[in-house]
Amino acid sequence: MLKAENLRAGVEGKEILHGINLTVNKGEIHVILGPNGSGKSTLMNVILGHPKYRVTGGTLTFEGKDLITMKTFERARAGIFLSFQNPEEIPGITVENMIRSAKQSITGEKMKILQFRKELKATAEELQIDPEYISRYMNVGFSGGEKKRNEILQLLMLNPKLALLDETDSGLDVDAVQIVSKGVAKFHNKENSCVIITHNTQILKNLSVDFAHVLLNGKFVKTGGAELVEEISENGYSRFEEN
Repeated sequence: MLKAENLRAGVEGKEILHGINLTVNKGEIHVILGPNGSGKSTLMNVILGHPKYRVTGGTLTFEGKDLITMKTFERARAGIFLSFQNPEEIPGITVENMIRSAKQSITGEKMKILQFRKELKATAEELQIDPEYISRYMNVGFSGGEKKRNEILQLLMLNPKLALLDETDSGLDVDAVQIVSKGVAKFHNKENSCVIITHNTQILKNLSVDFAHVLLNGKFVKTGGAELVEEISENGYSRFEEN
C-alpha cells in the first residue's frame, strides 16, 4: 500500500529524514517510536504532502502511484488520513459540515443528509462526544481531549485506506486513551492500514501490532514486532542511541 525507499526530506534547507525505508501492506499496523526531534512527525507530514516539507531524494508511493508528484488534497482523496498531534481550530465551519464535505469530496457522491446525520450521531456517541459539539465550529473551544476524539470521529466517518496517527493519544487521561484506542480498533480491518506514532502503549491495547520501528536522528535503527514496543516502554532508547 505505502512504500518509501531511501526517502530523504527536510524543511527550510535542513534535511531531517536521512534515507527512510518503509513498506506498509494492506491490513498492517505499524508503530513508529523515537524520542522527540527524531523525525517522526516530519515523516507523517511528508507522506501527506505538507507544503512546508521538501523531498530531497528517494521514492514514495501509495498503491503504486508516485505520491511526491501529488498535491496534499489528492493524497487525501486517494485514501490517506492524518490525525494531527495538535489539531487546528477552524472557525466558520461546523464539525458536521467539515466531515460531510470531506466525505463527498472523497466519494464524489452527494449524501443523504438524514442518513449521514444518523451515522455521525451514532459514531459520536460511541466516542462519548456530546452531540452538541457536532454543530459547533471545528475544534473551536474544544479541550485537548475533545479535539483528539474529534480526530477519531473523522477517521471513522471518512474510512480512509491508510490512517496516520501522530500522537493522537498525547495529553489524554487514561479513560480518553481507552476511547481513542477502541475507536482505532473499530476502524482497522484487513482492507486498511495504520501507522501510529505514540509514547503511550495504552493506545495499542486494543490493537494487534505487526511491526514497530525505532526512529533516531532521521533514520530507522531497529525494526521488530510488538515485543519491541514493550522493550522501549521498559528500557527507553538508550541502547539504540549508544550504537
